[in-house]
Amino acid sequence: MPKIRFHKLAAIVVLIGFAAWMGTGAFSSVGSAANKSVTTDKSTDAGKLAQPDAARPEAAKPNTAQAEPKAAPRTVAVVTPPRKTYARAIRISGLTEADKRAVLATRVAGVIEKLPVKQGDHVKTGDLVLMLAAEEKISNVDNAKQLLVQRKAELDAAERLAKTGNLPKLQLDTARSNLTLAQSQLDTAQAELDRNEVKAPFDGVIDRIPVELGSSVMQGGEVATILKLDPVIARGEISERDLRYVKIGDEADVRLVNDQKVTGTVRYISRDASAQTRTFRVEVAIPNGDGSIPAGMTAEIALSAEPTNAVMLPRSVVTLGDKGDLGIRAVGKDDKVAFFPIDLVDDTPHGLVLGGIPQDARIIVAGQELVKEGDLVKPVEADQATINKLIGEATAGTQ
Repeated sequence: MPKIRFHKLAAIVVLIGFAAWMGTGAFSSVGSAANKSVTTDKSTDAGKLAQPDAARPEAAKPNTAQAEPKAAPRTVAVVTPPRKTYARAIRISGLTEADKRAVLATRVAGVIEKLPVKQGDHVKTGDLVLMLAAEEKISNVDNAKQLLVQRKAELDAAERLAKTGNLPKLQLDTARSNLTLAQSQLDTAQAELDRNEVKAPFDGVIDRIPVELGSSVMQGGEVATILKLDPVIARGEISERDLRYVKIGDEADVRLVNDQKVTGTVRYISRDASAQTRTFRVEVAIPNGDGSIPAGMTAEIALSAEPTNAVMLPRSVVTLGDKGDLGIRAVGKDDKVAFFPIDLVDDTPHGLVLGGIPQDARIIVAGQELVKEGDLVKPVEADQATINKLIGEATAGTQ
């Protein structure tokens, strides 16, 4: 057997060892094995610090929410406005109209013989406004009157004779029947004559006369218009929401289009709403003895409801709630924001008169749009200028 040289034998051993090492795959984790060796030699705490962030326990991660600083409460200006008793003012547009209005017409055809009135004249109930020519009817009335006088005389004579026993009872009854018939004929003749006359049905003023003396008119033809203007009526329409605040007998202030201001009394409230507008007719009676207020004039009617406890605030304080309703934001005793729906009592040049606000509410007058219900805020009292504006005394002397 030939002798193998030492260097060849050493090469074969190295080759076999290298093949064995390659078969184990240990070469792919040389660096990891080194790190593992280092980690094993170090202490347990140092080993935890060497672990990647993804492998760290959940409790070891920093709490971001706790680490962030808490936001400071927002500062808002508040005020507790003075409370007063206000009467709800309901303003409606309307117009004036006559208390009564009548169009007079003839009951028979004829020619106008008398026209003792003219436009603008004041008349009393029963005054003659117009009379048609009626010579024949006047004659019939005169004849009926004479016949009635004759029948009365005959009855008186018959009664005297009946008392002495010289006249049968049957003739006395006939005399009485003749008198009754004569009276009936007079009433008929007078009624026919009255049909030719047009008289005033009530006290008022003649507003229009479309006919002239001597002109001919047909039966039912219009001859005059009469108005009763004392009282004059201011009529308007009130909404169904405000209807509950008004009752018959309430006083009302009426401002006419010529800036004349008068006071009246609610005399009528309709109980049937208009199908188109869902409003109710309201009538206010205004004394008008001198007739200075005409019918048909534009008017603004201000009705006062029952007094209620309210505050006056500027319009800028009013805001919208989460549900879209109007209200104000206030600060409670715990310094948290609360929302209160409002009840609009009146709208004045100085501000809004609002009801439905709690007695001790601190109303936010600056910054109310930057906070919402439930927010914790830092309330500070409003400055004197703002307070003066709230109570309607924003003058230089009060600042």
